[in-house]
Amino acid sequence: QAPLVESGGGLVQPGGSLRLSCAASSIIFRLRPMGWYRQAPGKQRELVAAITTGGTTNYADSVKGRFTISSDAAKNTVTLQMNSLKTEDTAVYYCNLVPNADYWGQGTQVTVSS
Repeated sequence: QAPLVESGGGLVQPGGSLRLSCAASSIIFRLRPMGWYRQAPGKQRELVAAITTGGTTNYADSVKGRFTISSDAAKNTVTLQMNSLKTEDTAVYYCNLVPNADYWGQGTQVTVSS
């Protein structure tokens, strides 16, 4: 099993919603905070949401109020609920530790377009 596996991306119209899921190995899940990152074409990868092992969350200003990160320790999963999506949210989304580990999963493509 790969350490990090992302899923749930797709094509959605502006204003729509998507729910991303990340399955992490149990060892990684308990190491330190987990986060969702994204990389748009021609841009650097950025951290958009993070959650600590205690459940404290933090968000980039660009997604605050629209995205919600959550985790399920029993299932070793981290979820990103994305609402009110904008065209500028188009990117490949990845989950990883915070700070990130060297390993990156394949990511999941999110395309927001009319």
